[in-house]
Amino acid sequence: MAILEAINPSLTAGWQQPDVRDLNKDGGWRLKDYEARGGYLALKKLFADKLTQDQVIAEVKASVLRGRGGAGFPTGLKWSFMPRAFPGDKYVVCNTDEGEPGTFKDRDIMRLDPHSVIEGMIIAGFAMGAARGYNYIHGEVFELYQRFEEALAEARAAGYLGQNILGAGFNFDLFAHHGYGAYICGEETGLLESIEGKKGQPRFKPPFPASFGLYGKPTTINNTETFASIPYILRQGGETFLNLGKPNNGGTKLFSVSGHVNKPGNFEVPMGTPFAKLLEMAGGMRGGRKLKAVIPGGSSAPVLPADVIMECTMDYDSIAKAGSMLGSGAVIVMDETVCMVKALERLSWFYYEESCGQCTPCREGTGWLYKMVHRIEHGEGRPEDLDLLDEIAGNIMGRTICALGDAAALPVRSFVKHFRDEFAYHIENKRCLVPPDVQKAGSTFHTRLMAGATC
Repeated sequence: MAILEAINPSLTAGWQQPDVRDLNKDGGWRLKDYEARGGYLALKKLFADKLTQDQVIAEVKASVLRGRGGAGFPTGLKWSFMPRAFPGDKYVVCNTDEGEPGTFKDRDIMRLDPHSVIEGMIIAGFAMGAARGYNYIHGEVFELYQRFEEALAEARAAGYLGQNILGAGFNFDLFAHHGYGAYICGEETGLLESIEGKKGQPRFKPPFPASFGLYGKPTTINNTETFASIPYILRQGGETFLNLGKPNNGGTKLFSVSGHVNKPGNFEVPMGTPFAKLLEMAGGMRGGRKLKAVIPGGSSAPVLPADVIMECTMDYDSIAKAGSMLGSGAVIVMDETVCMVKALERLSWFYYEESCGQCTPCREGTGWLYKMVHRIEHGEGRPEDLDLLDEIAGNIMGRTICALGDAAALPVRSFVKHFRDEFAYHIENKRCLVPPDVQKAGSTFHTRLMAGATC
């Protein structure tokens, strides 16, 4: 699994021939390995240069680092919302509840480079005046929880965590929290409820976590990849990080490429990299088959047909202009063997199963969507179903406490919009447009799509 080293300044010279490092071979996850490649120098620089909270936040703002968990909200701006003058406890929380089908980047950061997350969270704690942090780790990757606990022990023993860190008078401690594998706990307020020992269900907003978060105290939540980017920004400067990408899309981004490609895996490339180049890095289409469609940002992002995605660059603005979302950076590649109705059936089933049931439009609507797509796939569809699917999806969107309802509705709308003829063929002919023998050639796709790990 090739991961482009984010701390390599040669990236500014062009990404076409990057210095690629395989962390599985060239680097270890232990503290000594992390320090050998510049780990914790950013934290030392913070204290040596006597940087203020405002200066750290300003550097993060200058980097134009946008949240790597899916929403793409500017990280520095989010940090500035934290009331630093608040006299009581404040918290920094890392969201490692990576449950989006197609997404598997954060688990590799945790597996190969956990100290980058720890250092990033310590710096964040300093910038926002928080003395405690939690890393909420997806329940189905317990070995990563264990590894992070080991990394925390190393950091504490070296004086990077705890009281009077590096003799600078700053106190910060960090704890791992093991989740339970629920997709809904990837929603930030559902995550907070789970840490507090409650059922993982989203909260109404406002109040927002910055004013009323964990245990009712001011809290800032960022994704694993977001925190892992912070040490480089503080070491090399926000402007340097920004210049690795493009305006409004600073830095590099990890993309989890899965599906019908020859070399599925995680690839870190500058923001703004053409999709065609990313596909080339993933070895191109498996078996030399034709590209049919791509979900560019995880299963909740709208699907894009081949001709549209091939014109896109991999950044928030380009993908949004094309009608989808960069999301978590999970790029699900589908070739001509895929039945789009069957693929949507699998996706709809996932969101139906994962709805927490708190909001009626989501609880009932996700079930209706799945049952209708299931009916079409199994030869029982009706001509009016396509318009009804769009109507139901529209009645879910924007009417739920969290975005899971939208996550269920957006794929339905986009699949029907871009591949309506295929759905209509199912309804009219009671069978799939893609012949069974062709589907069989790529039959692993539908099963592994829901597993979220096709590499």
